[in-house]
Amino acid sequence: MVRLKARVRAVAEKNKANRALEKLIAKKLKTAKTAVRVVSGETSRSKIIRVEGDPDDLLQALEALAG
Repeated sequence: MVRLKARVRAVAEKNKANRALEKLIAKKLKTAKTAVRVVSGETSRSKIIRVEGDPDDLLQALEALAG
């Protein structure tokens, strides 16, 4: 399992922060914004994110982000 820390400036109301997080992750993974969704933890600081795409490409991108 990969665990990343992210910080967004959007306020945590009306899902604005979750949408900003999805957009940030999509940008960093170089994938479509519609391919990234918060599936668990909508109101929590810890979230589970679903990213659709080629598993090998996503794994390489996540490893690059994780350092």
